[in-house]
Amino acid sequence: MPNWKEVLDELQVVAKSGNPQALDTVRRKYLAEVYKKTGRNLIAYYSAWLQRPNAAETSISDKDKNALMLTIHKMDRTKGLDLILHTPGGDLAATESIVDYLHSMFGNDLRAIIPQISMSAGTMIALSCKEIMMGKQSNLGPIDPQMGGVPCKGVLDEFEQAKTDIKTNPSSAALWQAIISKYHPTFLGACKNAIEWSEKLAQEWVNRNMCKEDADRAAKILKEIGDHNSNKSHARHISKEKCKEIGLTIIDMEADHVLQDLILTVHHAFMHTFSSSTALKIVENHNGIAYVEQLPIK
Repeated sequence: MPNWKEVLDELQVVAKSGNPQALDTVRRKYLAEVYKKTGRNLIAYYSAWLQRPNAAETSISDKDKNALMLTIHKMDRTKGLDLILHTPGGDLAATESIVDYLHSMFGNDLRAIIPQISMSAGTMIALSCKEIMMGKQSNLGPIDPQMGGVPCKGVLDEFEQAKTDIKTNPSSAALWQAIISKYHPTFLGACKNAIEWSEKLAQEWVNRNMCKEDADRAAKILKEIGDHNSNKSHARHISKEKCKEIGLTIIDMEADHVLQDLILTVHHAFMHTFSSSTALKIVENHNGIAYVEQLPIK
């Protein structure tokens, strides 16, 4: 199957043939090929967060429910769903709603496919599936919640450190006052609630599907993937082998070379689409039905 450059060459050939929708044509061609190979419903959820890191619209939001409703409509739901994920994550409430909706449509017959990166809330969606397909190039990320880009667990740890330091060394109070004063009055409580909410959802989803009747494995997964102190950074990239080590049900993308090539070709096609258009997010199924979020008109 085509690599990144060969997909670009194919796009140029299709465009030169007079097709004004070359990006859509090539991308949908390979989405259909993946469906033919697996026999499972397919939806690609793609964000342009790598191309436009400052665009808020690239994150998971409630708009995505409409996108999924559109792309799931008329599917034969007995075929399950493969969900290709490429996202930085986003709103926790929207993620909860999306996962609940997917399970209401397909039960537990959900499989996540990670061509490159699915972080934060994107990882949580993957955890709700029965299995996750990853390649050597694939990464998930920690699921500890953030507030305005600040790790909630880090905030609580910092506050506890402040209390300890002030108790043992009262002269440090002025220094800590300058640090803690940047937090608004309800910030600590909001951080605590976000952590509890995130952990509760992840635990429910893993226990419901991937780790059904295996509470010990579920607990290990959540401890490893949700602990800010051990992961050190919310931006940490967790490899396929590490995901296996902590207990996730991982399918090696390399085990089926034909399917691997098809998935990566789809990935290249989406990357070219984002590089050559104003699209910020695309949710698209194997039938070519798509929801596209565009750069806002100024």
